[in-house]
Amino acid sequence: MDEIKSSKLLSKSELQLWLVLFMCPKLGIVALKRLELLLPNLLGIFKLPDSELPVFKLTPMQISKLRNPDWHYIDRLMEWLDKHNVSVIPFNHEFYPTLLLNTSRPPVLLFTQGNIELLNQVQMAFVGSRNPTAYGCQVTKNLVAELVRLNLVITSGLAIGIDGIAHKAALSANGSTIAVLGSGLNNVYPKRHLSLAEQIVEQNGLLISEFLPDVPPIQFNFPKRNRIIAGLSNGTVVVEAAIKSGSLITAQSAVEEGRDVFAVPGSIYNALSEGCHHLIKQGAKLITCVDDITEEYSGLPQPVHYSMKKGLAGDKLLASVGHDTTPVDVIVQQSNMPLEQVLERLLSLEVEGLIMSVPGGYLKVCT
Repeated sequence: MDEIKSSKLLSKSELQLWLVLFMCPKLGIVALKRLELLLPNLLGIFKLPDSELPVFKLTPMQISKLRNPDWHYIDRLMEWLDKHNVSVIPFNHEFYPTLLLNTSRPPVLLFTQGNIELLNQVQMAFVGSRNPTAYGCQVTKNLVAELVRLNLVITSGLAIGIDGIAHKAALSANGSTIAVLGSGLNNVYPKRHLSLAEQIVEQNGLLISEFLPDVPPIQFNFPKRNRIIAGLSNGTVVVEAAIKSGSLITAQSAVEEGRDVFAVPGSIYNALSEGCHHLIKQGAKLITCVDDITEEYSGLPQPVHYSMKKGLAGDKLLASVGHDTTPVDVIVQQSNMPLEQVLERLLSLEVEGLIMSVPGGYLKVCT
């Protein structure tokens, strides 16, 4: 990583000029891409005489900001970036993620902390409820664990709920994960995930933001974050989402960019399943196991299915446990087995990781 930073990322002077461009009002990605078509080097605009700048459709205010930036602020900003090992990647840099660049609204700059080599690796996004059920939590853990075994990077938004569970599951499985923030890197949100953010960087993961470091987590920023999550990823997995939620915004962004959307089904009586069921009706792929995801991508190794799971379809007691909480008396009734035998078998299945004990009974977690 040190070699990459010193040899291929921005020099100090280039970083200064990119920050000036970034902070110039109303000079977004569309305008900069237009300028790039007219100039051999985008940063060459700083070498042009004032008389030529209006030719490039720059307003007097923009010209003033380019000519007289707040150098004191920029110097302090660069000191902070250097102190915290933050790499800044412009949209036309070779390390800028290709999938994100090919979206309709790629960020002008990415402020990154951690392993930037993850940016162009195969990624799968996970989004969902901030208050998931035990079923949603376990499904996320299982899918993530199997995907990281196939060397996929898990990308999410560091939020409470499914986001955080996905990040933690990737780290627990010694996999790679990317967290996209809806705030600046000096304003990690939510605060309770500050230690998780630090752990992601420590375990060779990556934090990303398109905002200046001190930008707070205001509501308007999160749809922007969601488009980056979808834009970075080959596909987006939605686990438990209400019909009106940010997860569906991410899914919609993925659809607009021609990416795959996968939805985990749930109970028709659970409001958190309504968003997933809506996506399935709209054409998202219903998934019940990791194979449903990996079969969409050629070149990925297929998951290994361990022998202890063979013959599970014929396990009468396991078949009596649902993906929603199933009381013990219902399991006894449906399996038609004695209570003592049921309790013994439930313990065995829990040890094998096929079911889990939750308040009110058990739920199935195998796929």
